[in-house]
Amino acid sequence: MAERRQLLISCEHGGNRVPPDYDSLFLGQDELLESHRGYDPGALHLARMLARELKVPLAKAETTRLLIDLNRSLQSDTLFSEIVAGLDKGEKQQIIEQHYLPYRTFVTEKVRDFIACGAQVVHLSVHTFTPSLHGILRNAHLGLLYDPACPEEKKFCRNWQGLLKQQLPGRKIRCNYPYRGTADGLVRTLRACFKPQDYLGLELEVNQALLEGRKGFSQSLQDGLLRTLQELFSTD
Repeated sequence: MAERRQLLISCEHGGNRVPPDYDSLFLGQDELLESHRGYDPGALHLARMLARELKVPLAKAETTRLLIDLNRSLQSDTLFSEIVAGLDKGEKQQIIEQHYLPYRTFVTEKVRDFIACGAQVVHLSVHTFTPSLHGILRNAHLGLLYDPACPEEKKFCRNWQGLLKQQLPGRKIRCNYPYRGTADGLVRTLRACFKPQDYLGLELEVNQALLEGRKGFSQSLQDGLLRTLQELFSTD
């Protein structure tokens, strides 16, 4: 076991920017870009706050996931949206090399560097989710995602869930909801690259119904997330 834990925060769906080279592809797609399919509203604001207050590194991406989804594996059927699907293989490879690989490599190298310094990395990938999907209402305010096969990930999230319930009474906080912690994503890829004693891959999902405006969450919610993470890391 590493002597200390190092938190690393990332935000794969932080913005809905379209690189200038692809403006023509997205003509007339403003509504889609502003939707939950274009990005995770509120995620980057929250990730920045946590990284700043906890004084930990932040990896962020602000290019729309409709160009390429940085939280999907290269083999995923949803790596490219329908807007990009018609591009030829060479054009898609260019997007991978210009936008996907640099981000993935940056996060991977951050993890590797911390491990080399003797730390166990706790990687928290910050996301938000739409209140309903395909007509089904999501029954949670916060979701904490982890791999059930990893005892340390499970322990961390269960402890965090308990602290959050104290800090945020009335909020429904669930584990491995609205997605499974083992679903295709950056943290799952990194789990395969590093040993559990060196790397814990977690995801925070916040319901977009809690947004106050398009970008920010209430101060009480932000404070609750911050205080609980501070407590978790102060007891290491």
